[in-house]
Amino acid sequence: MALWDWTLKAYGQTGVPQACLALQDDYGQNVPLLLWAVWAEAADPAVLARAADIARRWEALTLSPIRQVRRSLKPALDGVHDDKRQALREDVRAIELRAERVLMETLEDLTGEHGGAHALAALEAASGAWGKPAPAEALAVLAAALS
Repeated sequence: MALWDWTLKAYGQTGVPQACLALQDDYGQNVPLLLWAVWAEAADPAVLARAADIARRWEALTLSPIRQVRRSLKPALDGVHDDKRQALREDVRAIELRAERVLMETLEDLTGEHGGAHALAALEAASGAWGKPAPAEALAVLAAALS
């Protein structure tokens, strides 16, 4: 199954969206990188380092700025119609999802044979490669939700 399709299915599982959001917002993790690592059963340190480098650069170039715009559009703004602001926010959200998909498709292209790492081991390896490892407990919550 392609990574994007797997990700959409995974997001439908109880607890996955909340665990991903916590890892992103509370621990500065790159969720597409984490999900790719689980899907790819990533174990090779060189591949993980390459994936993390790509994810870091893409995050800085696209994901962080787009996410900041989307979040800034959440509260009402005096003088701007709420329905128009919300419609724009939804447009930006769609662009953010598209940027995440581009990253995931790029990471998918790095994947040769699946590496055999179990979900928690892949998450720990990817989080470490990201450079700011999340607490093991937070990664375990996502691993459990994905299983």
